[in-house]
Amino acid sequence: MIIQGTQRPKEKIILGLDPGTNVMGYGLIISNSNKLQLLQFGVIHLSKYKEHELKLKKIYDRIITLIEEYHPDEVALEAPFFGKNVQSMLKLGRAQGVAMAAALSREIPIKEYAPKKIKQSVTGNGNASKEQVAHMLMRILDFTEMPKLLDATDALAVAVTHHYQGGNNKRSNKSWGAFLEDNPGRIL
Repeated sequence: MIIQGTQRPKEKIILGLDPGTNVMGYGLIISNSNKLQLLQFGVIHLSKYKEHELKLKKIYDRIITLIEEYHPDEVALEAPFFGKNVQSMLKLGRAQGVAMAAALSREIPIKEYAPKKIKQSVTGNGNASKEQVAHMLMRILDFTEMPKLLDATDALAVAVTHHYQGGNNKRSNKSWGAFLEDNPGRIL
């Protein structure tokens, strides 16, 4: 029975992206209130392409294909971290920009998250290793096989972070006071 005036939580599909110029990770999840469901994840292999421009075209084309196949409601990307190699940073920024352009061409909202924020959101530790993030995602999203390339789980982590930051997880958006108020039986 549906009570008039109440709405069921809207299910949405989130596409998480871990930009790269040799390997780009992607992960798709279904977010429904506090429930998360794994839809798909993998990598886009780019190292076989010599020209940087061709890599950017392949990124754009593959992101468009993912969008057309899964119809994500939102896209979340890992923001580039600051490194010492300026050329690498420029190439990574271009890869991220092309991925953003693909989503924007289909009018899909985009959000960026810093690498430490992603690790903190998924594992509780902003300095967690890629392996720790992958193991936690295996538990959160209930899959058993660790991918060979952790860029795929990094992208899933971006999508999960976006879910948590979108107000769908009480623990990530409320103060300790609100947590204690919501969980009086957990106070010692």
